Amino acid sequence: MTTPTFTTRPAPSATDNVIAVTELRAGGLSDTTIRARCRPGGPWRRLLPGVVLLSPGEPTRQQLLRAATAYLGKGGIITGADALAAHGLELPLPSHVHVLVPSYRRMLSPEHLLVERTARLPDAVVAHRLPFAPPERAALDTARRESDPERLRDLLSLPIYYGLCTAEQLRTELDAGSQRGSSAVRAELRRIERTRDTYVHGLARQLIRRAPLPPPRWDVVVCDARGRPIGAVDAWWDEVGMGWRFSASGADEGQLNHLSLIAAGVVLVRTATEHLRTEDELVIKELAGAFRTAATRRRPPVQCELTRTAA
Repeated sequence: MTTPTFTTRPAPSATDNVIAVTELRAGGLSDTTIRARCRPGGPWRRLLPGVVLLSPGEPTRQQLLRAATAYLGKGGIITGADALAAHGLELPLPSHVHVLVPSYRRMLSPEHLLVERTARLPDAVVAHRLPFAPPERAALDTARRESDPERLRDLLSLPIYYGLCTAEQLRTELDAGSQRGSSAVRAELRRIERTRDTYVHGLARQLIRRAPLPPPRWDVVVCDARGRPIGAVDAWWDEVGMGWRFSASGADEGQLNHLSLIAAGVVLVRTATEHLRTEDELVIKELAGAFRTAATRRRPPVQCELTRTAA
């Protein structure tokens, strides 16, 4: 049997090497040519109905996302773990891409896709020219389908901790959306709201994203030049020796207090936790002013030790 050969004529422009069959036709390629190139051993492969990968290998995650939007067309939105990843939160990705379409569209879930019909299609957040659900919707779309308690806890608490959304935003979205699979989610949200540390850190991270400051390190013990602990801060800008404290913790007791930090030369901003929400603009202004002050004087001879992985 003779091995088929293929011409090197370029296909129409594709993004991430993914293109819709309709665009290939518009570029002058016949259905016969497209089918031939997508056969086993050919230079292309079909990823989804009507969507082609212009290479024979396994698709990357980005190519799967691109193929999903090409398949869904206007109105389709990526949600779940992929949307959370687009917002900066790294979680294990499932084998499928979770997508939302309007409820009037009757669509099956082909290979690689989990298609969910919804009467409440959210406004898309566009990143890398792909439409994603906002963080609170993405987290809940996945959480409603999650049966493992540990993974459910991560899905709800990590977006709060990293400042992508608040517990109130999650609860509002949960109340407004489908109630299928919501009982376990509600119970976990109640637990999270009782855990003030996670909630407060989430507010602080949201605030810092809006402030004209470089990213800090989070949950740090400040030590003197010999490595002896002198104080704990919730956020730390090591380049200028500035700390921010907005919540109390066991590490703040005894000799690890704010007076020791100030005596060591640390510029320390102290914020009442309720002000993170009610006086957020004033807090941002105070942090920016303190950073300018810290940057104009000699950095104190202190070092830091992380107590939790920084974002």
